[in-house]
Amino acid sequence: MTTFALHLLRHGAPEQAGLLMGRTDGASTAEGIAACVAQASDLGIERLVASDLRRSRDAGAAIAEVVGLPLTVDARWRELDFGEWDGKAAREVDTDALGRFWNDPDGHPPPGGERWSALIARVSAAIADLAPVPTLVVAHGGSMRAALHSLCGFDQRQLWAFELSYAALLSLRVWPSEPTSAQIAGLYP
Repeated sequence: MTTFALHLLRHGAPEQAGLLMGRTDGASTAEGIAACVAQASDLGIERLVASDLRRSRDAGAAIAEVVGLPLTVDARWRELDFGEWDGKAAREVDTDALGRFWNDPDGHPPPGGERWSALIARVSAAIADLAPVPTLVVAHGGSMRAALHSLCGFDQRQLWAFELSYAALLSLRVWPSEPTSAQIAGLYP
């Protein structure tokens, strides 16, 4: 069976760093976009996808110009919706509630927010719809972790062990079978 490269790139540093920016549609800094372009320019991709949120979409558009590919926007790659916490700094959120969320994001989602399992379901559906060609997805820390769960079977606690800084590139080798699986080929901060 033919494998394909799937590269997941976290958006660049946002203008308003330090916030829980799930559905908050803030922009990335110019430096953050440039860092994404630098990570993506030599990947040999045939398909380019980005979350519909501006911080990912703008980086995707800049990469599209450099690599000469059209950009497909797919909302399923969005960050987890933090509900009432969205757009707030962690220090503005009840410490106990935030701790319960980090320990069990499905059992203790943010008030009015999205369950971890819902994020996994939508990212898994987006992965299933990818053509088996070298692909770059400009996404978010949460959706990248959801992809690692879906493709590699990491549990929620293991996923927090991955440092996914702004403009981090995670490269996977994907086997498009049933079920789809992958091997980590590299993580580039």
